Amino acid sequence: MNVPRTARLHFKLMDENDSALLLELDSDPQVMAHLTRGKVSTIDTIKEIFMPRMQAYRNPSLGWGLWQVNLTESNSFIGWVLIRPMGFFTDQPDHTDIEIGWRFKRASWGKGYASEAAAAVADAVIKHNAIHTLSATALEANRASIKVMEKLGMQFVEHYSHRDEFGELPAVLYRKFV
Repeated sequence: MNVPRTARLHFKLMDENDSALLLELDSDPQVMAHLTRGKVSTIDTIKEIFMPRMQAYRNPSLGWGLWQVNLTESNSFIGWVLIRPMGFFTDQPDHTDIEIGWRFKRASWGKGYASEAAAAVADAVIKHNAIHTLSATALEANRASIKVMEKLGMQFVEHYSHRDEFGELPAVLYRKFV
């Protein structure tokens, strides 16, 4: 499956050879603020944890994985869009409810790239799969991601408590029926 170019962006499904790009993105504490409370990733974390997780849900024919987002004009990497079934790492993943997420370099914030990229990737994945819903989660304090969810036509579903190795934080779930 391919994601068509937009006016400003082009896409490529990331693989195990993209560790350096992931490290480049995850090395900014501000990028990681709503993910790890600002703790940056190391190359060991990328290779030993992040890459195996990505490889577990990556499925090129279905469009699942991390879609590298590049500026067409300069061919420079600015971030990624995630696609995978909701609950993928649980006993009951839902292949008809696709999770979408994104992470972008700080230099690209506020320019509409996340919304443009997420819409392009979502449209391509929806066209090629039997999907009923598109879902996204974010920490409640991450207003920028929530704004992207709203631009994608997603509606608020619920508040919940996000638990990770750093503790608990209030989070939100948004969803769009397709």
